[in-house]
Amino acid sequence: MWKYLSKSLLGASVAASVAFSFNANAEPLAKDLFGSKNLPAAIEPASHGFYSKGCFSGGLAMAKDGPHWQAMRLSRNRRWGHPELIKVLTRLSEDANRDGWNGLLVGDLSQPRGGPMLTGHASHQIGLDADIWLTPMPNRRFTDAERENVSAISMLKNGTLYVDDRKWTKAHEALLRNAASYGNVERLLVHPGIKKKLCDTVTGDRSWLRKVRPYWGHHYHVHIRIGCPADSPNCKPQSPPPRGTGCDQSLAWWFTDEPWKPAPKDKPQKPRARDVMTMAALPNACRIVLGAPAPASEAAVTVDRPGIIPANAARATAVERFDPSEVLRRLSSGEVPIPSPRP
Repeated sequence: MWKYLSKSLLGASVAASVAFSFNANAEPLAKDLFGSKNLPAAIEPASHGFYSKGCFSGGLAMAKDGPHWQAMRLSRNRRWGHPELIKVLTRLSEDANRDGWNGLLVGDLSQPRGGPMLTGHASHQIGLDADIWLTPMPNRRFTDAERENVSAISMLKNGTLYVDDRKWTKAHEALLRNAASYGNVERLLVHPGIKKKLCDTVTGDRSWLRKVRPYWGHHYHVHIRIGCPADSPNCKPQSPPPRGTGCDQSLAWWFTDEPWKPAPKDKPQKPRARDVMTMAALPNACRIVLGAPAPASEAAVTVDRPGIIPANAARATAVERFDPSEVLRRLSSGEVPIPSPRP
């Protein structure tokens, strides 16, 4: 049934995309469309497009509270990810806890159906990115108000690019090492100062440092990125990290003036991609993801403990009611594309 449904959805998405292409300039912004969805697309899990230009279906949510995690900033509704990402995070919560990390404070994953966000991230669009705070979970549960207002703690010395040794612990190192050990984790984005701290202190097997990539910001949290899942042929992979540990001249560059130079004041600033991106810029399948039915409830697609992933059956009722031709019925007569013979 899934195979038949996927083919039907793809056929409808291609037809719809042709029709919509004639009116791309009249389209609303994709961030507004995806930002209005409170629940995921109740169809087969798949990531479409690239990390900064795409969407995903069949999403699952991290529960507000798990045995070794708490979700933060609940009002953003960004606790959603592809099932493979959710598996990674729940596993990490257990492994890190065994190595001295009290529990994960889970920041932004993706919106329920991905896509560009109303505010914040350029990536996090296809359900394969997650921000985990570098502040361990406390020995109590935060209130909802605290989850909105408590700040993560920077790992840096004030006014410098270097880690504050009073804040950094071996448990921080173990958290990153555990995340890097998973085969489908491709990158851990951290501040250059954190990368340098690891380069200076990690002993024994250092091969996992290849996955730890320096980047602007990221001194309050680690950005975990997994690779394209096997169920997502339309997912565009990122090039692998360079070979080696990265503890070389490429890291030294971050400690020069060049990366931190402000943009010239007389240079026009380009608008952010999310502020101009319409559905025409996204993969065709994202129209189907946007228009697909929602599951019966958030609870039906929420993961509250490691190893327990809701089955597809929990979303089947909504899926079976979905008619792919509905996409075409929503178009006016002038927008329906005229079929052409196959070559």
